[in-house]
Amino acid sequence: MRKAPRAWARAALAVSAATALTTTLLTAPASAAPGGDWTVAEVDGGHLITLSLDEALPVRDAAPELAVDGESLGPAIESQDGRTLTLLTSDPRAADPGSVQVAWNGEVESPISARSFGLLPKPGKKPEKADADPAEPGRYSVQHAEYDLGDEAITLEGLGGRKAEIKASVYLPVNAKGERPVVVFLHGRHSACYDPVTRRTGNSAWPCPTGYQPILSDTGYTGPADVLAGHGYVVVSVAANGVNAQDANYSEDRGALARGEVVMRHLDLLAEANRGKGDARLVSLFKGRLDMDDIGLMGHSRGGEGVVKAALMNAGRKHPYGIEAVLPLAPTDFARATLPDVPMAVVLPYCDGDVSNQQGQHFYDDSLYADADDTAFKSSLMIMGTNHNYFNTEWTPGVATAPANDDWGNQNDAVCGLNASASRLTAAEQYAVGTAYIAGFFRLVQGGENQFLPLFDGSDEVPASAGRAEVHGVAQAPASERTDVAAFTSAASSAKVSGNATAAICASMLDRSPQTGLPSCATRLTTSQAPSWTPATYAPNVAATPVMRFSWADTTGRLTASVAKKDRRADRSDYLTFRVARDETVAADAELDLSVTVVDGRGRTATVNVADVGDSLTAFPGTASPLGKTWLRSVRIPVDGFAKVDTKDIRSIVLGGASATGAVYLADLGFTDLRVGRATLDELPQVSVEGATVVEGDGPGTATVRVSLSERTRVPVTVNLQSLATGTAPVITQNTAVVTIPAGRTSGTFTIPLVGNDTVATAAQSYQVIATVPANATIGAGFARLVVTDDD
Repeated sequence: MRKAPRAWARAALAVSAATALTTTLLTAPASAAPGGDWTVAEVDGGHLITLSLDEALPVRDAAPELAVDGESLGPAIESQDGRTLTLLTSDPRAADPGSVQVAWNGEVESPISARSFGLLPKPGKKPEKADADPAEPGRYSVQHAEYDLGDEAITLEGLGGRKAEIKASVYLPVNAKGERPVVVFLHGRHSACYDPVTRRTGNSAWPCPTGYQPILSDTGYTGPADVLAGHGYVVVSVAANGVNAQDANYSEDRGALARGEVVMRHLDLLAEANRGKGDARLVSLFKGRLDMDDIGLMGHSRGGEGVVKAALMNAGRKHPYGIEAVLPLAPTDFARATLPDVPMAVVLPYCDGDVSNQQGQHFYDDSLYADADDTAFKSSLMIMGTNHNYFNTEWTPGVATAPANDDWGNQNDAVCGLNASASRLTAAEQYAVGTAYIAGFFRLVQGGENQFLPLFDGSDEVPASAGRAEVHGVAQAPASERTDVAAFTSAASSAKVSGNATAAICASMLDRSPQTGLPSCATRLTTSQAPSWTPATYAPNVAATPVMRFSWADTTGRLTASVAKKDRRADRSDYLTFRVARDETVAADAELDLSVTVVDGRGRTATVNVADVGDSLTAFPGTASPLGKTWLRSVRIPVDGFAKVDTKDIRSIVLGGASATGAVYLADLGFTDLRVGRATLDELPQVSVEGATVVEGDGPGTATVRVSLSERTRVPVTVNLQSLATGTAPVITQNTAVVTIPAGRTSGTFTIPLVGNDTVATAAQSYQVIATVPANATIGAGFARLVVTDDD
C-alpha cells in the first residue's frame, strides 16, 4: 500500500509534501523500523525521509539523526511533539532502504550492541595528588537567593521571536567588600517541565502547561557555586527552560544563539543592578557588588555551546563586558565556532551517554591556532568514569526533585555501568569532581591562584576532594609562552621521515572532507570513538583536526622535526610537549612506545621514551563503540631532563619507534612554559555570512553569498563555509569551501552550486549557509539563509 508522508507544522522551517514529490513512496514493513513507521519520497535531486515514532523522542543535548540500514545519514528535523523526524538527503543509500531508525552521535543505539563489553579498564597510573584543593571552603559564608522576572521576560531572536524566562539562582559571599568577580552558570538541554503527580515530563510547550511545573535545572550546581561564593565570587546560575522547550523547532542552530542571548540579557540586568538601576530585587542583591570586568562563564552541554556563543556576542559589542574565562562542560559543538584569546577549559566525561561523541573537543582543537598571537591558555580534560548528567543534581536520580536518569543506559557495561564499580564513579563522586574542577578553573583564571594550574596543564594532578577520579588533560600555552616546532597541521611541515617508516598529514574521518586532499585520520573508528574528528552537525564536511599519522615497521623509523634558528633556546621553556594517541590500526593490548630525542648544535643527543614519562600511549578502555576512544593525550618532558645536551642550542627533535612496530597520531610539538594569559577576544574582528535570494534557473548554475568582516585587518582571515540542503527539495547540493579575505579587505564570497529545474514549485526554497572554524577572526553571525525562488 502506498503511504503519503505525514505533514507537520514547523514555522519557517516547515516541511511540505507539495509538488516536489514525484515518485512512489517506499514504506516500512512492520518489523523494519522498531518504534515507528517510515516513508521515503523521491524529490528533485534526492530523497525526503520521514520517520513517525510511537513515542516522543527523549530530551537530549545531542541532535537526533536518521539512519538508513544502520548508517546515519545526518541530523534530522524534529517535529514540535517530538514524534516525527525528517531528513532531506541526496545520499544514494536513501533510495531503497531496508530500515530507517533514529541515530545519535552517528550511531543507532541499542541496549546491548552500542555498549562495550570485554575489555576492562587497564589499571592506569595512580593519580598524582595536587598540593592544593580548590573545593576547600572559603572564608565567607554564603547567602542563597534568586530572582525571577517571569516565564516570558525575554524575546529571543534565536527562537524566531519566541519568549523565554529570566530567572536565576544566586550565591553571594556575605560581607565581602567591594566589587566581586562574577561567574555565570548555564545549564543544558533537559526537559523543561514535569507533573509532580504523574511524574511525567514535558518539553513541547513553554510556559509549562497546566498541572506541570518547571524543572529547576538552574539549582543543580550548588556545590561549585557555594565553593566559589565562599571564596568571594558572586555566582548566578541562570534558567533556560524556555529555550529547551523550543530550540528543536524554532532555531537555526539548536538554540546556541538563544542561549547566548539569555546569558547576555542576564549580564545586562546585572550591570544595571550594580549601578543601582532596574528591577528592585536585583538592585537589592547586586548594587555595588559586581565587577563586570571580571566575568567567568560555565555552560553544561548545550549550555556549553551557549556560553561560547555569549562570549563571542559580547566580543562583538562596542562596549563588551570583561569575560575572562569560559568553561564548556560536556558541551555540544554543532557549528564549530572557535574561541581564541580567552582562557578556556573543556571538560569531557568519558562515560557520556548523551553527547557520546564528545564533540566539544572541537572547541579545543579548532581554537589552538585560530589566532597566531593568541593571548590565553586552553585546556581539555577527559574525566574517566563520569557521565553526562551527574554534574547537575537536578539531573541525578535519587537527588533530583523532578524525574532524572543516568544517561549511560547499560548498567552491565564493563567500563561505564554503575555496576563497574572499579571504573565508574558514583553520582556523589562525580559531583565532587565537577565541584573541584569548576571551582578550580575560575579560581585559577579569575583569582590568579596558580597553585591550581597542575589540574589543567596536562600534568594530570587530581585534588584530594576528587577522590579516586582519573583525569587526563592537555593544554596549550599562550603564543608568547610557547615555541611551536611542528604543529603537524599541514603538509608543509618541517618534519621529515626516515628509516622503515611512513608519515603523512591526515584530517577528519570516513572521507568526510575530500576537498582538502588529505586522507582520513580514521576509517575504522566510529564518530563516537574519535572526538577530534567527529563531523559536526552544521559543518559535516569541514576538515577536522589535521594531525601527523606516523607508523614504523622497525626501530629504524624516525620522524625528524627541525628547529628554526630563532627557536633553539629550549632552556627558556619548562617542557617539551606534544599530543599523541594510538593509531586506530594498533590493537589495544599491543606493545607501543615512542622515543623522543633532542639533538643539539654539536650533534649530541638525549632520549626519553614516552612510556617512561606517562601513560599517554595506553589504550582507553572499552572495545565497542562508543568506547575504546581515540583521544590525543599530553606528553610533557621537562627540558632540564635532557641531560648532556646544550638546551640553549637545540637543532632538531626526533620521534622514533621504541617498540618493534607501531603507529601513532601526533600533534602540537613544541617547547612551552605554560601560563594562563589573559582575555583579548574583543580585539579580533568578527566574520559573518550574509543571506541572499537568487532565481533557481532551469539547469546547473551557481549562487553567491557574501562573507563580511567587521573591520579590516593586517593579516588574511580564513573561514570555512558549509551549505546544507533543507526544505522540500535539495535544489542546491551540500558544499563546503575555505574562503580567504585578504589583508586590508572586508569581504569575500562563497559559491554554491544550484541544480535548477523546469518544474513549478509552490514556494521558494530556503537553505542554510554556515560560517565555521575561522582563523584570525571569530564568528559573528554564523548562520544565514540562501533563498532560491522558482522561475517556472
